[in-house]
Amino acid sequence: MILAETLLHQTRLHFPRFDSAKVKISPIEKGGSGRKFYRIEFSPEQTVVLVKYAREQTENLRYVEIAEFLATHNVRAPKIYSHDPEEGLIWIEDLGENDLWSHREESWASLRLLYHSALEDVAKLHRIPHSEFEEFARHLAAQFDAALYLWEQHYFMEHCLGRYFGIEGRKLDEVAGLPRLKEIAERLATFPRVLVHRDFQSQNIIIREGQAYLIDFQGMRPGLAEYDLASLLYDPYMRLSADKRAELLEFYRRQANVADSALEEKLRLCAMQRLMQALGAYSYLGLVQGKASFLAHIPTAVNSLGKVIAEIEGLESLEALLQDL
Repeated sequence: MILAETLLHQTRLHFPRFDSAKVKISPIEKGGSGRKFYRIEFSPEQTVVLVKYAREQTENLRYVEIAEFLATHNVRAPKIYSHDPEEGLIWIEDLGENDLWSHREESWASLRLLYHSALEDVAKLHRIPHSEFEEFARHLAAQFDAALYLWEQHYFMEHCLGRYFGIEGRKLDEVAGLPRLKEIAERLATFPRVLVHRDFQSQNIIIREGQAYLIDFQGMRPGLAEYDLASLLYDPYMRLSADKRAELLEFYRRQANVADSALEEKLRLCAMQRLMQALGAYSYLGLVQGKASFLAHIPTAVNSLGKVIAEIEGLESLEALLQDL
């Protein structure tokens, strides 16, 4: 209650034109983020979202800068209304809570159009020339390189295989030390990088009036477009069939005007990386932070990871382990 009153007081200072007696605040439950979200209602027709973030987490400090950068490149994202860096508060456009995931039970004819909108928007991000984001990227999170790919692999080994499934000792060391995993990290690091969202999945895509908007983009950094594609096409929340993934990949290829012979290889390897990262996160959030709802997505993600790894040479022992799980 005290926190709510403090946030309302700060809001009134930043929006003095509204009748302070009528301003209401309500919390918004939002995923695994450490940030807190609130809906501020000035009237039934006028609302904003207030984001309360920890200032010591540098990733949060980049949110406003990234949002403004996206706006200059016509990538759909929430508008920034006000920012109080001293208090760690951002007032942003209220796009609602109708995310792509909430449409998961709709017909493919309807869902396809929403995916197209999301892919069109992320393609704009991927097409931004290096010369236009080089300086901007200096202020972003560490770019995807071999070290980051290896970190994702170890995150999966530690929290999913080790903490969640209880695999330890020689068995865990054997799969964690597969030379092919290091080769994949180094291979992915050789390709030219573009700006990527980093967490481009169905719950980070808001749908408003049939258009997709990107949210939770504070982890943006230089990386591979295929990592974003893998995040969306292999999203454990949505469970797309192989046929639908192939259809959406072809749509993206045309939208982004991609003629890259290595695209499918990169997508396969990025799908492995992304699913490992997601499984590590689900296990950590569920078991360490007590957010048990994330654990429900582990079986689907493990199944997807097993199918992806089955198409990658040199990972047969990891594939067999996943099959046993």
